[in-house]
Amino acid sequence: MRILITNDDGIEAPGIRWLAHAVAHAGYDVVVAAPLSESSGSSASMTAVVKDGKIVSEQRELAGIKNIPAYGVAASPAYIVLLALRDAFGPAPDIVLSGINRGANAGAAVVHSGTVGACLTASHAGMHGLAVSLDVLTPAAATAASGGAAIAALDHLDDEQHHWGSAADLAVRLLPSLLHTPPGTIFNLNVPDLHVDGIRGLRQATLAGFGQVQMSIAEAGDGYVRTAVQAAEETPDPGTDLAALAENFAVVTPIRAPAEADVRINVGAVQVQTPAF
Repeated sequence: MRILITNDDGIEAPGIRWLAHAVAHAGYDVVVAAPLSESSGSSASMTAVVKDGKIVSEQRELAGIKNIPAYGVAASPAYIVLLALRDAFGPAPDIVLSGINRGANAGAAVVHSGTVGACLTASHAGMHGLAVSLDVLTPAAATAASGGAAIAALDHLDDEQHHWGSAADLAVRLLPSLLHTPPGTIFNLNVPDLHVDGIRGLRQATLAGFGQVQMSIAEAGDGYVRTAVQAAEETPDPGTDLAALAENFAVVTPIRAPAEADVRINVGAVQVQTPAF
């Protein structure tokens, strides 16, 4: 079983090292390919830096991890998945893991997540995917520049002290369950920033109807718009991912990419006319 591990925090982020180490230690064939720089909030966008007609890519060695091929790619996570499916980093993967993200990807905010976007791209190709996030930031850490996502520039030393191992361990334990679901299924896993002994358990939940933060327009003037970000005021409904996180449970939500709808259009009834100018 060959697994591609990517993220949207960049190849240097600690979460991807922890996840790669745990998955490889469990006996899977691992390849890492992740953005060269921060790509949070990129959803499933197809963006890349091209030089002389080539997408920029560098071989990397993950700190403290040997014998795992790793690549820093100047592209969005979803684009990296497409490249991997076309053998850009060796044989194509069988499954995609994305993370461990710095900050929860929960509720309606998953539509903006580059972490989840990578897995949705894999899902469209009929593959399984697992998006993994660690709830290391409070909504107050969100910025206007991040579009309301709970991300921030953290001190490097502090970043290493979070409980990445808790999320990595749960991700590996979830893999067998994921592989017994229909092709194209992805799991979205959010884990509290706690030692495994402090996590109350793992719950399955639905997505909350809103994200951890809300963005509003603070000021609009001639040639500019200034936004403000604040914690969501709504109380999450019981049974949702945000409610579980608030109670120190790890939470998993099954997600599937939108299937092709069985819609038949009577094209004969649509008259096509050349517009008059």
